[in-house]
Amino acid sequence: MATPPSPRWKLLALDLDGTLVGSGGEISRENIDAVHRAREAGIKVVVCTGRGLRECRRFLDALGQTEPVAVAGGSIIADPVTGRTLHRFSMDPALVHDVVNLMHRHGHPALVLKDPAAASLDYLVVESERRHPLDPVMHWWFDAMKVGVRHVQHLHEDEHPEHTVRIGVFGISTAMHRLVAELEPVVGSRGTYHNFPAVVLPTHRQRLGPGENFHILELFDQAGNKWSAVSHLAALWGIDPAHTAAIGDEVNDLAMIRGAGLGVAMGNAVAPVRDAAARSTLHHDEHGVAHAIDRMLEGEW
Repeated sequence: MATPPSPRWKLLALDLDGTLVGSGGEISRENIDAVHRAREAGIKVVVCTGRGLRECRRFLDALGQTEPVAVAGGSIIADPVTGRTLHRFSMDPALVHDVVNLMHRHGHPALVLKDPAAASLDYLVVESERRHPLDPVMHWWFDAMKVGVRHVQHLHEDEHPEHTVRIGVFGISTAMHRLVAELEPVVGSRGTYHNFPAVVLPTHRQRLGPGENFHILELFDQAGNKWSAVSHLAALWGIDPAHTAAIGDEVNDLAMIRGAGLGVAMGNAVAPVRDAAARSTLHHDEHGVAHAIDRMLEGEW
């Protein structure tokens, strides 16, 4: 029997929420099996997620992930087996200072994400001397994810500013839009940011008014994105970027959708991702990742 041809795609970058993970909060058996088929065909599968390493552990275990993962929006490349950080895109402390002050002026505590392998905690919640309260949804998230959290009033209480990879703020979408309007002149070319719907429970949405949603606003170093992480790994493995593929649905997937040799938008993807992608697959509740992987393995894409 003839040996099947080697697939064109050598590295496959997969987003988690809204892509691999369905609306019920689980990865389907169809998607898991498809990931295994991709690996068996010689494709390196890299999970790329906005979650921190601890926050996506159960999904990585379900996939049997041993290859490096791009977590925290691509700002950290981590070994999922040992938890060791392989590379990170740290933020300029001056930028962190300016953005945290802006968040405080708007009455929000700043969620300063650290490199947990270096700082021994996940989140530094900077509340200011006015003790801006953390939204109850974030308390739920921290408890559910079992992350390490430390609450402080001022940034000068951060013992390791060099380990900061992301600043976030959580709130109702209308408040996040007001914050974004003032963010651009503060950030300029020093960083990049995304504002998109947060992962919450249906019961959390009972607090929302008409047309509102819960959003998470995240800011990174200019180089801190999923494509930076994917291209770093591709170079490490000697893979031509033209032989990479990426599948995603949200604005924080745009960089890798645009940068990959093949960008694939989920059926539930936001309009900018659909516009940037070369191909579209099924909805995340219809095993869209499995559908896309099979098209790649069969040589259709």
